[in-house]
Parts: sequence; structure tokens; C-alpha cells
Amino acid sequence: MLPEALDTLPQWVVDGALLGLALSLAVAGLFYVLVRFFPSETPEYQTEVDSETRRRAEMRDYLDAIGEQYAEGHFVEGQHVAFYLPKRDVAITFDARAYYRIARTDTEPVLVEHELPGVALGYRLPFETPDVDFGADENGRLSPREAAHAALGLPVGATVDEIKGAYRERVKEVHPDHGGDEDEFKRLREAYTTAKKHAG
Repeated sequence: MLPEALDTLPQWVVDGALLGLALSLAVAGLFYVLVRFFPSETPEYQTEVDSETRRRAEMRDYLDAIGEQYAEGHFVEGQHVAFYLPKRDVAITFDARAYYRIARTDTEPVLVEHELPGVALGYRLPFETPDVDFGADENGRLSPREAAHAALGLPVGATVDEIKGAYRERVKEVHPDHGGDEDEFKRLREAYTTAKKHAG
């Protein structure tokens, strides 16, 4: 039935449809080749990868500072975890599914967010951790504690209530819902977490 319908169409309509189909396939093939062999240099997930890489480095520094042995990128109970502490049988992971699967075993899982500063890891660990003050580095930069208090506009000895009050005031200025910058807001949250951890 279809070939008979094509016979009744003018030749220029059939030629135009075939030419359109051929050009569409050629353009689709060109896009495929370009995407396949010349991928974008800045993928959309770049900030997430950078965030996780930075957090892993901070956690590595923290675990080194407290003298805890660890294996990075280890498999525990068939689940890939960010860090495994063999002496404590503790698995640190960014993946909630891995956390819940490991929770059914004898290994103690610790779930951390990508936003969690490395110095705040001690609060999550299921054992006593020493207080760590990284101090100023060789370039004279502030320690995480001093930098956190400075970001909140507070002296190092500020109380928890003062830290909370300063955080509430700063949030009004930097929150993305109020026209602030997302990165600055994340830095403020990190400073708040760190300052609370070290509050006296």
C-alpha cells in the first residue's frame, strides 16, 4: 500500500524527503564523531570531582595528624570506601549505599558528606580522637582553627553562642538565596563547623 502512495506523490517531494533524511543522518553522524573524539575539556561534574579530591586530601592530612593508619580506596565487605582504618576496623565512605551495606557487618562504617571539612572528621569517628591544631604553615597561613574564626570575624577564644550568632549574621550576607556566592557560602559553613569543633 505504501509504494502505491509513493507513486502518487510528485518526484520532487520524494527526492526532498530522501535528501532531508540523508542530511539528517550525516549531521547526526558528524555530531557523534565530534563528541566521541573531541570531548569537552571541562565536564559538568568537574566541581564535584574537585570537591571530593580536596576533601580526601584534608581527611588524609587529618588522619596523618592524629597518627591513624589507613588504606585509601580500599574494599570492605565488597564495598569501595574512601578510607579504611585497619587497626580500628572502621570504614569511611562518601557513599550512603556502601555505608548501609557495611553497617550490617562487624566493621564500623562512617558516612561523610563532600562538604565535611577534614578537621571535622574526628567528630564522626567512633573512637576518641586527639585535638589537632595544624598551626601556621611555612608560608605563614593561618591554621584551620584561626582561619575559621577569622572568617566569622571572631577571636580564637569565642564561645559557641558567639560562633552561632556570627554565623547567622554572615549567612544573611553570603547565602545564595540572598544574592550571595555559592562558594563563599560553602566556605562559611566549613568555617562554622571548624570553629564550633574548637570552641572552648
